Amino acid sequence: MQTPMKVCELPPTAIGGPIKNNKYLHMKRFLSLCTVLLLLAGCKNEPNKTDVSETSASNEESITTKIAYANGFENFEKVNQLNFTFNVKVNDTVRSQRSWKWYPKENKIELTEKGETFSYVKKDTLNEQAKAADQKFINDTYWLLFPYQLVWSEFEFEYNQTVTAPISQQKMQGLTVNYSSDEGYTPGDTYHLYLSNDLMVKEWTYESESGRTLSTTWEDYETFKGITISKMHKSPDGSFQLYFTDIEVK
Repeated sequence: MQTPMKVCELPPTAIGGPIKNNKYLHMKRFLSLCTVLLLLAGCKNEPNKTDVSETSASNEESITTKIAYANGFENFEKVNQLNFTFNVKVNDTVRSQRSWKWYPKENKIELTEKGETFSYVKKDTLNEQAKAADQKFINDTYWLLFPYQLVWSEFEFEYNQTVTAPISQQKMQGLTVNYSSDEGYTPGDTYHLYLSNDLMVKEWTYESESGRTLSTTWEDYETFKGITISKMHKSPDGSFQLYFTDIEVK
């Protein structure tokens, strides 16, 4: 296991899942700046040590970027509107259902839940109603597009070439992503990703700062205009299902 390294990337969660602060709409310029700072930090006066450090950093960063691009990240800049419905079912009973219309280029988000529709624009300061909706949005889009968070959000991570997945018990690549304990709606969240050879997430385990965990599958992948999405997530016994319907990319 490699030593955790801070990388510059950005921003959701189900019932009992993770919620992060949504910064992704401003991260492209931030990512570029962080890359420059990392390169500058690597310019030491000891050539041999510098070479080893920079090579390690480059390899570590590239795995997160590769995962995002394996899921079609390069196509997101073309998206004008992304519609989806977030559903949670426990023991065959639907516990949560939210429909979203997301306009990423306008920073506009529209939520329909329990027959009521509310819209807001992402900005630094949100009123209480918008903040409550935003918490749900961050939660739901983390499940929808977590591989993209590996470019959008800021975190520390560890990568392992071979780990044992918790549900299938198969050998896979492993990536542990840890968020700062002083940022976001639920700080200190950790995500353990289990990846196939083509860098698609097959399982993950969410771990809260208090130690609460939830492991689910990532399955039923489908690509919508270049955006690859896992439409179904199940707990080991199948009693918990989190899934997406009504997905449309424009």
